[in-house]
Amino acid sequence: MYSANMKQESILITGASSGIGRGIALALARPGRRLHLGGRNHANLRDVAARCIARGADARIRVQDVRERAGMDDWITGTGTLDLVFACAGITASTRGGEEAPYEPDDQIRRMFATNVDGVINTVLPALQVMRAQPRGSDGVRGRICAMSSVAGLVSFPGTPSYCASKAAVDRFMVATGGNMARAGILLSSVCCGFVATPMTAGNTFPMPGLTQTGDAVRAIISGVAEGRRRIFFPWWLAAGSRFMDLLPIRIAESYYFRQAAGQAGTMPETGLTPEDGTAPSA
Repeated sequence: MYSANMKQESILITGASSGIGRGIALALARPGRRLHLGGRNHANLRDVAARCIARGADARIRVQDVRERAGMDDWITGTGTLDLVFACAGITASTRGGEEAPYEPDDQIRRMFATNVDGVINTVLPALQVMRAQPRGSDGVRGRICAMSSVAGLVSFPGTPSYCASKAAVDRFMVATGGNMARAGILLSSVCCGFVATPMTAGNTFPMPGLTQTGDAVRAIISGVAEGRRRIFFPWWLAAGSRFMDLLPIRIAESYYFRQAAGQAGTMPETGLTPEDGTAPSA
């Protein structure tokens, strides 16, 4: 199913307690592989680890908030070696209704950037530090790092402004940094996907065009990473349409966006945080 040439003995995954992170962990669980699984839901992490162990893998869990730089540094640099890193932790939310216009609460915006952007940086930078110290493999590769962006990062959707902005930052950071790191034998990938059937999208109260099942998304992501693709996107038509919309004059694009149900005020609850945070369960 996946490239046999891609070294995958030591793998680290954030957001591994559910959704895409969980799916990647289970897909890669094999005898001889060590999985470092991070998340904030201890019970979910233990369940995923148990399933990975049942498939023959050595699975180790870490209850860790990706926003905590020191904790992430300690965890990732303490792994020893890393062949694959998947930064899957993230949150999403839409604007809220207001008397004059929809708005995003200040705290929601700050959480969005702290989790989706700082969380990725807190994962990627120490992973790069570990991989730079590793010898190149027979294929010249020291390691591979993949971060979850979104098709939303290709547009400026009024219903989810901070989500779009945070995912755009992730995509540009991974794609641009990947050009430099490829020279050092470290391959970076950005995943620009549409809606995926995970706990993060379960609370959405609008039609989700191109909804992809988790298993299909996981296969596309791992295959793309194995091929060394800098940007992995699916469904292709949604990504292409999003790029086209972003080329239009802002007023024309917004006239279309404001007529769409997806992501309008209150249709996308804040998800991606754990029950102990008092919010919806996910990674």
